[in-house]
Amino acid sequence: MTVLLEARELVVARGPRDVLRGVGLTLAAGEAVALVGPNAAGKSTLVRTLAGLLAPRQGEVRLLGRPLADWPREAVARALVVEPPLEEGPDTFTVRDRVALGRYPHRGPFRPLLGADQAAITHALHQTEIEHLARRRLGTLSAGERQLATLARGLAQEPQVLLLDEPAAHLDIGHQLHLFRVLDEVRAKGVAVLAVVHDLQRAAAWAQRVLLLDQGQLTAEGGPAQVLGSQACASAFSVVVHGHRIPGLTSPLYHFQEPNEV
Repeated sequence: MTVLLEARELVVARGPRDVLRGVGLTLAAGEAVALVGPNAAGKSTLVRTLAGLLAPRQGEVRLLGRPLADWPREAVARALVVEPPLEEGPDTFTVRDRVALGRYPHRGPFRPLLGADQAAITHALHQTEIEHLARRRLGTLSAGERQLATLARGLAQEPQVLLLDEPAAHLDIGHQLHLFRVLDEVRAKGVAVLAVVHDLQRAAAWAQRVLLLDQGQLTAEGGPAQVLGSQACASAFSVVVHGHRIPGLTSPLYHFQEPNEV
């Protein structure tokens, strides 16, 4: 197992408050990891810190065994992609223009795109199945279509690590299934994928490993059934969790109740 990204004892402050406290994790090549937790647990802060967009007060992030702070910014941009829940772009950009931005870490913003760049852009559009939107302007797209265009931009970058903050936001169920299938294809090629996932059932079906963040600390880590069925999960979300094994399904179905409903 090749560890691509590692966090060691991260403490991250936002204002006077520590949002993350002693968080450590690893992401390995070809791994699909779901980051779950209640609102305000620190999930987006953790993603931004892993990407080098926030500096920890204590601890460090290491990319390919080397402290992230020691990497040139352009090298980090080639190796790692971070995508927020819904990233805006100029409404006048076409979808292909948007996806082409993923090649700038390789070529620079003022150099012409080469054949390999155009091939990567076309492949990313094909992977996300939005070739038919390539000439559309961003201002004419739905929120879900913009989300897929943002994912395609990240795939065009050909990263080793993909960090996604709520990638399924704004997507209907069909597009969600497609998105996580695309992430599986990317993972199978050796990319480490970490995604913030609010739908715990979706996390159970997709992830190989689940990280539970609660009040700035990782309180559970392991396989989906191990984490989602744990007391730590029930406590984090203030619910009672029931897992049901269904013949033919690879992961349990989970049912959540408020404690006063039991």
